[in-house]
Amino acid sequence: MNQILLIDDDEELCELVSEYLTVEGFSVESVHDGAGGLENAKAEMHDLVILDVMLPKMNGFDVLRSLRQTSKIPVLMLTARGDDMERIVGLEIGADDYLPKPFNPRELVARIRAILRRSETEAHTLISSDKIQIEDIEVSISGRSAKKDAEDLGLTAVEFDLLVALLREAGKVVKKEDLSETVLERKLSPFDRSLDMHISNLRKKLGDRADGDDRIKTIRSVGYIYTVQSA
Repeated sequence: MNQILLIDDDEELCELVSEYLTVEGFSVESVHDGAGGLENAKAEMHDLVILDVMLPKMNGFDVLRSLRQTSKIPVLMLTARGDDMERIVGLEIGADDYLPKPFNPRELVARIRAILRRSETEAHTLISSDKIQIEDIEVSISGRSAKKDAEDLGLTAVEFDLLVALLREAGKVVKKEDLSETVLERKLSPFDRSLDMHISNLRKKLGDRADGDDRIKTIRSVGYIYTVQSA
């Protein structure tokens, strides 16, 4: 049973969310101020934190900043609907995802489960497979380095994470929605071209293969695929 820490000063909301998540198979602990929530989160007794922005004693942003100094526990931030700045700041300082208030409890559960799946997959991968090599591209996950023919590619953090995500699924199509959630840590927006720009920059740094084939191909309206040459 996954342990959820809910940090929100709205006690009625906490009670409703706790009841719903308990039915869905989660164990929930609620704290109603930022300072107490941070103390509980640092105790490392939970699998995920749901963190409101507006809190007494210590706001959600300060809680997250302090928490990220010592912990990588997944954090889902609750933001004011329509407040883009809260969403942007939360993601920049280390939130795994965000959900505007008021929210549908089913969407909350879906977001929680998606974050926990990614967290568990990443932890397993770091333990079992630190290196990925496909043809002349070699990646060290723990060292966060990517090389082509033993030469460093000079990737940005986002480009590196995109490359790892594509290499792990080499030969298979990776949906843009999934890349946006796992790498950019936000839902894909119809007007958001940042993912395409990062892919374009990554393509340039990887270069074409000797035979001229693209390493990363676009599957229109679906996503991208890191191609694998036939033997």
